[in-house]
Amino acid sequence: MLRKTLFTVKEEERATRDGFSDGLVQAADDNSKVVALCADLTESVRMEAFRTKYPNRFFEVGITEQAMSGVASGMAAMGYVPFMASYAMFSPGRNWEQIRTTIAYNNVPVKIVGAHTGLSVGPDGATHQALEDIALMRMVPNMEVFVPCDAIEATAITQHIAKTVKPSYLRLTREKTPLILSDEYEWNGGKAYIMSFPRHKHGGDFMHSVGIIACGPVIYEALKAAKELEKENIGVTVVNMPQVKPLDGGFLLRFAKDVKAIVTVEEAQTAGGLGGAVSEFLSEHHPIRIIRVGVEDRFGQSGKPQELYEEYGLTAKHIAEKIRSVIR
Repeated sequence: MLRKTLFTVKEEERATRDGFSDGLVQAADDNSKVVALCADLTESVRMEAFRTKYPNRFFEVGITEQAMSGVASGMAAMGYVPFMASYAMFSPGRNWEQIRTTIAYNNVPVKIVGAHTGLSVGPDGATHQALEDIALMRMVPNMEVFVPCDAIEATAITQHIAKTVKPSYLRLTREKTPLILSDEYEWNGGKAYIMSFPRHKHGGDFMHSVGIIACGPVIYEALKAAKELEKENIGVTVVNMPQVKPLDGGFLLRFAKDVKAIVTVEEAQTAGGLGGAVSEFLSEHHPIRIIRVGVEDRFGQSGKPQELYEEYGLTAKHIAEKIRSVIR
């Protein structure tokens, strides 16, 4: 009933922001109406390739995220497809009201790109680690929210949103992370899909069956946790939910009926993020035990990405322990 897609982790690592760069140039190749706006962070948000190839379609607005929102909204109203990018703490963090009122309220197809999200921003610390952005953008009417698991998916999502007529938020990370999807991967219309499912080496059933629903590169840790738990006769199916809004409710409902409990995993605040979205939907349609793994009402701090994953409970070891707590 549920489509099964085994993952293959490659040796190469790339940041999701690099996948966005590839997708933006390809989208511009396909559509002359695609334009790009940046708030003085062109190299950091990986818009330099677009600027080099299409200098007349690139607009540097300076450190004025609020103004960038208004300009992008006006360009969208005139038939262009604007991608506006900055660090997520500044956009959508600083200009949330302008995004709400000038973009979403008018329902124009501006593509908001928030880079340097999550704890993996590392040494930049709490002020630059956007952990609340998924929740901020989920609550905005008309807004669609995307969180790619790797650079390959970031490329595909970028090309997809360039063709939609809705305002969109694309969440990107700075650090290089494993490439999980195959080079042949194609965007499937926002559907959730299974990354890995348990295979009992002796046949038969697992003692327990738990589902992980995750988004973003942290899904790599979830995949490692699932593999480790198979050794303990705990079957874990890992699902990638790359589109957080709107949720793939049909998949969620079928999936919840196939497992005994669900664990959500995200590199963001659990309040209002993916965990909140899944909990809200299933509490109404199919109540089931749900444990949310993410940042628990805390700010980030300076440190190496892996150190921060350990501190905030986002490593495979911590995810596995959460799953054990579900089935005890």
